[in-house]
Amino acid sequence: MTTFAMSTLGCKVNTYESQAYVQGLLELGYTEVDFKEKADIYIINTCAVTNTAGSKSRQKIHQAIRTNPEAFIAVVGCYVQTSSKEIADIEGVDLILGSDGKAGLALEVDQAYKQKKRLNLVHEIDNVKVFEALPIHRFTDHTRAFLKIQDGCNQFCSYCIIPYARGRERSLPMDDVIKTAKELVANQHYEIVLSGIHTGRYGHDLGTDLTALLRRLLNEVEGLQRIRLSSIEINELSDEFLTLMQQDERIARHLHIPIQSASNHVLKAMNRPYTIEAFIKRINEIRALLPDCSISTDIIVGFPDESEEDFNETLSNLDRIQFSFMHVFPFSKRDGTRAAGMSNQISGLVKKERAKLLNVKSGHDYALYQQGWIGRPVSVLFEKQENQLAIGHASQYFPVTVMCDASVVNQFHTVVITGYENGMLQGKIEEVKG
Repeated sequence: MTTFAMSTLGCKVNTYESQAYVQGLLELGYTEVDFKEKADIYIINTCAVTNTAGSKSRQKIHQAIRTNPEAFIAVVGCYVQTSSKEIADIEGVDLILGSDGKAGLALEVDQAYKQKKRLNLVHEIDNVKVFEALPIHRFTDHTRAFLKIQDGCNQFCSYCIIPYARGRERSLPMDDVIKTAKELVANQHYEIVLSGIHTGRYGHDLGTDLTALLRRLLNEVEGLQRIRLSSIEINELSDEFLTLMQQDERIARHLHIPIQSASNHVLKAMNRPYTIEAFIKRINEIRALLPDCSISTDIIVGFPDESEEDFNETLSNLDRIQFSFMHVFPFSKRDGTRAAGMSNQISGLVKKERAKLLNVKSGHDYALYQQGWIGRPVSVLFEKQENQLAIGHASQYFPVTVMCDASVVNQFHTVVITGYENGMLQGKIEEVKG
């Protein structure tokens, strides 16, 4: 029995890609073990979004080498693409692969391991121009399924290394999306999460767009009960998209829209493609059209030259917007980005304090948002059952518990929210949906 272990750092797209690697190796007859265990093969799927992420990627490589110095070590992903020589020079690394050729990783590992070969499969990022499909047909530990439809980014925000790590925008052809979605539903995944590096830009390289894809999914994939988007930018929420969302409740009532800052001075320095006034105007339009839609966000604090006045402006504008919840990140330098070389870098202590303030605000706002649903019905996909409680997520993406047996798992039910305790909403099943 030949064993392998996988370690994944970074974003949900990396998680999806790691699942494809695992699936490929299992199909070749390998057995998966925990990364902490001794394995014959280790695969480290790296992240490059910050210098810290790169450091963690290196730590995982060295951990694998320490656990089994004789193991075959394969390192893949964004950090490899941006720092290939650094990774290749680590004694004990046998195979490196960057942002293309991922569909063949399992076979490359299989052959190189058996032949005891060292391989460098990293190509120049400018040559990565075609979307590489990594279809996954079943997610063994999840009721919902993820479907990667897009890769790369053309935006070049000043803090972000991703365009240099993953290349330019490219999309999975629409027929391939539909085919994979049908297979996922056939395998009892009735909610599909569409994911990508810049999901809202889907299809721009193919002469189509995300709204057209959603229409086809809704019309052609029988049994698909919910489509969820991993995230989308504010300037990609077209009137056509919002109208379709309003017309069909199978599109989840949750939009994750990264704002990154709520100060125009900081937004301009970040090279974000909107002003705070335009952002707020669009949010108000979304809420007028979709009053039951949850809107969450990502925000970076302590960006270079973010003054106390800028931060207070952000706080004030966040009060106006009232996101349902926020993911808060202290600014972290990434070598190779414009922001890393900017003057007036903010001290770690100030960044920590600002992040703490925003996290407290986010927790408070989220609790109020959830409690506002008491007495109202929501559509819930139940994912598991523990201690006589079935647990799932509403269309708005907040967790809900109901006292009932495991028969509801992987089913959609209409639940009336009856209470709130310890950050969790409780409810009562009203009827089966669909």
